[in-house]
Amino acid sequence: MKQAFSHLYGSEASVIQKQIRRYERILKSFQENFGEKEAAFFSAPGRTEIGGNHTDHNNGKVLAAGVNVDAVAAAAKSSENRIVLLSEGYSTPFVIDLNRLDPVIEEKGTASALIRGIAARFKTSKYEIGGFQAYVSSDVLPGSGLSSSAAIEVLIGVILNEFYNSGQIPPGTLAAIGQFAENVYFGKPCGLMDQMASAVGGVVAIDFKRPGRPRVRKIAFDLNAFGYSLLIVNTGGSHADLTRDYASIPSEMKKLARFFGKETLSEITIEAVYQNIRALRAAVGDRSILRALHFFAENARVDAQAQALEKGDLQAFLRLISQSGNSSWKRLQNCSRAGHPEAQGVALALALTEDFIETTGSGACRVHGGGFAGTIQAFLPKKQVRPYKEMIEKTFGKEAVMNLAIRPAGALCVGSSEFIG
Repeated sequence: MKQAFSHLYGSEASVIQKQIRRYERILKSFQENFGEKEAAFFSAPGRTEIGGNHTDHNNGKVLAAGVNVDAVAAAAKSSENRIVLLSEGYSTPFVIDLNRLDPVIEEKGTASALIRGIAARFKTSKYEIGGFQAYVSSDVLPGSGLSSSAAIEVLIGVILNEFYNSGQIPPGTLAAIGQFAENVYFGKPCGLMDQMASAVGGVVAIDFKRPGRPRVRKIAFDLNAFGYSLLIVNTGGSHADLTRDYASIPSEMKKLARFFGKETLSEITIEAVYQNIRALRAAVGDRSILRALHFFAENARVDAQAQALEKGDLQAFLRLISQSGNSSWKRLQNCSRAGHPEAQGVALALALTEDFIETTGSGACRVHGGGFAGTIQAFLPKKQVRPYKEMIEKTFGKEAVMNLAIRPAGALCVGSSEFIG
């Protein structure tokens, strides 16, 4: 398995040994709960959003990447027509009867809803389903901004794909199945970016202009080869009461689109906004206009970022990261909460990081994901990672900084011939 672990997590001996111990622990837990039987390993990565902050819900463009933290399962087929999934830290497994696949109201917001929704979508899509037993452990921590839910959704999909569909279902289809389960069964109206990045892996540019048929392009890029690290800083803010803040962004963007008789901003142009800006101020308000201006500029930046990565122009890429961060802060306005001046962890982390970069001379940072609270993203030279961690953790505490790498592979059966090849 060392070759597999090197590909997924990095080639350092200490990293490989850590994963060997982790997989041994997962297998032992599986056998303790389900008996001494052979099991296959499956992995689905977390994801980071690199470009396209709050663009997907208006059918815009995003640049995302799978990262080297993941959800891992030891799983075995079962002759019983049910899925039994036990997650690390839980004493009771989730049990889904595959003879009953309609939504269950009481399950909304639970892992049972996700499992049932994925199995249901497999069946209505004419794919095969069947029972399995699985023990799951994830180091994609909830609240880290790395999309722990998408990793679990895609993980369940790849198990059903491998066990009952000979691994023939494309990654993009598995991503769409996961999104369906989260939207319809779990009850969260998420976009498709998270699941797509986890399913495909590596750096992916996604254009959502055609709903249901996004254009996905994988970009070969090795950040490590440039001597840079990808860092995620957890500022410690809670997402518990941010639903209204999150919902206001797509709502205000779509409100502006409806002024032109359209549903999303992807159907209009920035020129139309400029030509009608006085009427728009009266009709939708200034913040809607600012957020729309962010959308158009961010969409163009995604294309420019992808081109910079394909050319290996890291400095151009970093400049675009900084521009994205500035636009999110000033136009999108998701780096702090209106009416809560006392709690601005994201804005403070960005300010400290910008000061650090100005002092050291290289790097870039931006808000990560939904914003308002939670995490920021920074790209720094490897030699600056230790002093940066020491600086930022004085404010946000130990383990606030996650040092990640872009993972080239998406969700898979670990050790399969497709993967090793």
